[in-house]
Amino acid sequence: MSSAKELIESLGGSAKLAARLGYSIQRVENWKARGIPAQVRLDHPDVFPLPRARHRAKSAPQAP
Repeated sequence: MSSAKELIESLGGSAKLAARLGYSIQRVENWKARGIPAQVRLDHPDVFPLPRARHRAKSAPQAP
């Protein structure tokens, strides 16, 4: 997702997400402009899954 607004809308909108998380609708509305706080994302991994880390393949050391 490119923005908090798009993510909130994809999760059913402010009212539905607020009810799911137990927050006020206004609090969730504020996230559309300010972004979703990191602590909220960490507290609700079932709603906001953490992105998978990209691992670079390390090349094996070369013999001299």
